[in-house]
Amino acid sequence: MPSLAGSVWPEIPTAPLLVVPLGSVEQHGPHLPLNTDTVVAAALAEAAADALDGALLAPALTYGASGEHEDFPGTISIGTEALTGLLVEYGRSACRWAGRVLIVNGHGGNLDALRAAGTVLRSEGRDVAWFPCAFPAGDAHAGRTETSLMLHVEPKRVRGTRSILGETAGIATLLPRLRAEGVRAVSPNGVLGSPAGASAEEGAALLAGLVHQLVGAVSGWRVDTFGRLVP
Repeated sequence: MPSLAGSVWPEIPTAPLLVVPLGSVEQHGPHLPLNTDTVVAAALAEAAADALDGALLAPALTYGASGEHEDFPGTISIGTEALTGLLVEYGRSACRWAGRVLIVNGHGGNLDALRAAGTVLRSEGRDVAWFPCAFPAGDAHAGRTETSLMLHVEPKRVRGTRSILGETAGIATLLPRLRAEGVRAVSPNGVLGSPAGASAEEGAALLAGLVHQLVGAVSGWRVDTFGRLVP
């Protein structure tokens, strides 16, 4: 699987599918690293690109819109407006030579920027789409789902002895407070869910399922009005 970072310009294929991981730098509880979202997005993007003919893997975009986590040291957020501008200019530039651009998003806080940028780019005739690392049955943040994924992808970076229970109320219940007050007001340790029961085996199964879903979506390439690649 060719990578953009490792290529020289004469090696770039004609009109490739450029696969771009998008993550964040934000707290993930006391046991997961700050770049967890980027790591997961990159793992999904790499596995999908490897399974797709003519795909080219781009370096990850590592900063996102993480304002809800800014009460925790280490979090760096560029905000929705700046991220939207970055994605628009990235798409405009990449589409000068790429046939399609697919952004694989690992952080929910980036969604407003992706929708805004996707709308602009597609209205300009650029074939850009985005796909979320979404697990409908998973917990919201730094719980069993993300801990399992990290145990599979980068196990040495998981501080397993520090994993603790967070706020376990459903995200629909918590969302108004999260938006108004931020994550720390809702969960002082930064965890929304429980890491208990996480395993590398579960992480491998979760990632494999999402890779299958993404590869199938790319094969169909149906994109909604906001730029989301429809599964």
